[in-house]
Amino acid sequence: MTAQLELLSARDALGPDPIPDLTAADLIVYSSSGGKDSQVGLDETVRLADAAGVRDRIVVLHCDLGVTPRGHTIEWPGTIDLARRQAEHYGLRLEVRRSAKWASLLHRIRDRGQFPNLFNRYCTAIKRDLSRKFITEQVAALGITRRPAQVVLVLGLRAEESRARATKPAMEIDQRASSGRRTITLWYPVLRWSTAEVWERIRASGVPYHWAYDQGMSRLSCSLCVLASAQDLTCAARLRPELAQEYADQEAEMGAPFRRDLSMAEIIQRAKAAA
Repeated sequence: MTAQLELLSARDALGPDPIPDLTAADLIVYSSSGGKDSQVGLDETVRLADAAGVRDRIVVLHCDLGVTPRGHTIEWPGTIDLARRQAEHYGLRLEVRRSAKWASLLHRIRDRGQFPNLFNRYCTAIKRDLSRKFITEQVAALGITRRPAQVVLVLGLRAEESRARATKPAMEIDQRASSGRRTITLWYPVLRWSTAEVWERIRASGVPYHWAYDQGMSRLSCSLCVLASAQDLTCAARLRPELAQEYADQEAEMGAPFRRDLSMAEIIQRAKAAA
């Protein structure tokens, strides 16, 4: 009953979200994180692309945030392999890109002397730059002349995850990334979906999901995301203690807290107490 009420309030009450004309798209780039929202977003994108007869125009892109100075992955172990398996389930290829400037997100944090925050999302900036460079490469390979290439960039964002996302339209032109050579349409196909709907689709699809959810994580992004809940951060520090300690040591070296209201040292103590 609760899921039905969520469905009525989020989608029926607002009316159907717009869908880009996929038949007019020269390229559909799906930005995959390997997380649950990204996973169902890919499933929904493939479903709608099949209806339009354009599945062959989809390429899946994973932007990896690199390896720390001590050799730990910023993202959860196994994420790239899972993203590849999810793409292969639909017969799609996965492309992986990494920053040429920073070996990892932690290297950028050290360079800036502070951790990311709501207004300075280094990870988002890295992924945005990588996506734009990838699209530039793909558009050049298409060899389209005399008109801008039509590109749809798809992301599995959901309104439930933040207030900022709740105000987003389901489809919009990326004015900053578009040019005379390409028009990029941003599309969020599962923007109004509830968490219950997400897990229902995952179970129905039979596609593997990330192991971290079964270990207690409610969301999946960087292993230690500054925007995560205290509960998820405590869980992540318990599951990845060596990475958490590297963050704590970086915190002490910079003299800047992981988060204004919560230091990594405190998160580690919480994780030890919860173990």
